[in-house]
Amino acid sequence: MGLSYRIALAGATGNLGTPMLEALLGAGYLVTVLSRIGGNSSRLKPHPNITSKEVDFTSVESLTTALSGVQVVVSCLATLAIGSQNPLIDASVAAKVKRFIPAEFGMDSKNALSMELPVCAPKVATQNYLLEKSVSNPGFTYTGIANGLFLDWCIAAGIIVNPKNRSATLYNGGDVPFTATTLRDVAKAVLGVISHQEDTVNRIVYVQSALVTQRKLIQYAQEADGKEWDVVVKSTEEVKQESFRELAKGSEGDIDAAMLGFCILASWTPEYGCDFSSHLDNELLGVKEMSETELSTLIGSYL
Repeated sequence: MGLSYRIALAGATGNLGTPMLEALLGAGYLVTVLSRIGGNSSRLKPHPNITSKEVDFTSVESLTTALSGVQVVVSCLATLAIGSQNPLIDASVAAKVKRFIPAEFGMDSKNALSMELPVCAPKVATQNYLLEKSVSNPGFTYTGIANGLFLDWCIAAGIIVNPKNRSATLYNGGDVPFTATTLRDVAKAVLGVISHQEDTVNRIVYVQSALVTQRKLIQYAQEADGKEWDVVVKSTEEVKQESFRELAKGSEGDIDAAMLGFCILASWTPEYGCDFSSHLDNELLGVKEMSETELSTLIGSYL
């Protein structure tokens, strides 16, 4: 593949899009960066293999023109925009794109309970739409990537644990094993999908950098500096009720907080499939799990 192969990336300046762009360029691909008109494309560092195109993400015509010559589309659109990928999908079909990787990144959207969550429903709808388009256009295929929580980003944001303040909300006691993946490893998984398209056709692939628990991460931190942590225990059932209450308020509710709550529910409740370890595609996609030393070093870097 390499330099004759062109990848289109939507959302290149976001939390995941930034390391994704770096990985694609590092692998030698030509990259068409799709950004909304008046967006953040000016923040991108100049690179000979980057072509920036401003598009109207609601216009199939605008997107189709921008996707000329593209083989793979990677969507890293923001969480609350994931329900609006259909124009990009339609444009990909029209432009004869071979593989579409949607903004799936996160929980197990094939788990029956997760599928019912408001934060996951748009992902399920997108998968169904992609499959429908693939059936009617045999040259067009898709792959979704499930990676659990973003390990490094969620630690930095204080969601998994908060090393900076040495505090944590321990969901369901803090001993629930959950899948988490660094942003860099998610990008590596995308590279793996691009180079293993036959093995990943029209399905969700599962990856993780580590299967961890909140208490284990706190233990690594305490081994590093010996300081006590301030922790509270909270049930994910309580988080679920809070999130639905916020949604019920409509425009007056905190939608972002509600969606984060649903992610927390799916990430620390075993019934929602938060442990991917029995069905991983790490080996196929070239994602290596972190050692205890690497995990300890990661958590220590945020103290």
